[in-house]
Amino acid sequence: MKSRWVDSEAQATIALHARQRIGRDLALRVYTARLLGCEPELVLHGGGNTSVKTTVRDLHGDEVAALCVKGSGSDMATIEPAGFPALRLDRLRALRGWAKLGDEELIRLQRESLLDPMALTPSVETLLHAFLPHKYIDHTHAGAVLSLTDQPEGEAICSEVYGGRAGVVPYVMPGFSLARAATQVYEADSRVEGLILLKHGIFSFGDSAEESYERMIELVSRAEDRLKNNRKAVFAAARLPQAIAPLEKVAPVLRGACSLEDGRIEGAWRRLILEFRTSPSILNFINGAELARYGRAGVVTPDHVLFTKPWPLIVPSPQEGRETEFKHAVRAAATAFAEEYRAYFERQHARIGGGKTMLDPLPR
Repeated sequence: MKSRWVDSEAQATIALHARQRIGRDLALRVYTARLLGCEPELVLHGGGNTSVKTTVRDLHGDEVAALCVKGSGSDMATIEPAGFPALRLDRLRALRGWAKLGDEELIRLQRESLLDPMALTPSVETLLHAFLPHKYIDHTHAGAVLSLTDQPEGEAICSEVYGGRAGVVPYVMPGFSLARAATQVYEADSRVEGLILLKHGIFSFGDSAEESYERMIELVSRAEDRLKNNRKAVFAAARLPQAIAPLEKVAPVLRGACSLEDGRIEGAWRRLILEFRTSPSILNFINGAELARYGRAGVVTPDHVLFTKPWPLIVPSPQEGRETEFKHAVRAAATAFAEEYRAYFERQHARIGGGKTMLDPLPR
């Protein structure tokens, strides 16, 4: 991975935002957040977050120590200063000594700490940014890092690859517990330049925006170098029809099968919007003879279950001239998918003692 930092561009960003009365600290935060956000290999599905610790004037005009952290729903590739809501740093750090803190209570406390009550909702990982001492902190879901952490020996592999330059944090759901766990790993060796969160992603940090950004690029590059030595790029190909049905015949079948009646409005349906993607890498993957096995190996991070479901919907190839057979096969596969997802949810719901609401069972 190559660094995109350019001194002249950084200075231009500072000058541009100065005309909008945005200080240097936040301007550089915007600059490097965008550098990270434009790298698809770093921000899967628009994920990741960044922060800076600085001073901000509150609504009374008083200067206070603040954490400006990416707000939920902001896209780092296009983020503006308003995408970094400012919170009172002392109030956030006071939570470091708490033993427990539920998600709903955490959200209320974070909103209570906002300098502007109308600002965006801060990231769920706000406390992790607050508890670490560094001025600038970057967090991404780098694909190369996840390719290391998602292996059975992920912790050992990461320890070998980073050789003490990054701490390794066991998987914990984002929120208060993760903030505490990650901070404890950092405090055990404060010389580290970043943290590897197993089955989650990577944090880097530094005293300047450039230092934190360059550390992210270097740490991810180490993972990429490791993968180059062990990459298996080709799957054994399945037998495919000689002629594939055209897209205009395939799309309505898929969209129709992946829809649900909307119980809130009589006669209304909930339908997905389809986006068709194809590339040599995608075709290599989906045309493999063992797709039904490795295609269900699991999502890249547990958090992505919320966005993509735990596994994909797999349907047979649409052979031209046999569209009716394809339609029946897709409907059967979509029905089986929904039934399997409901059963999966009920098992996990019972395991944790209830309290959750199932999202729709449609594939993504």
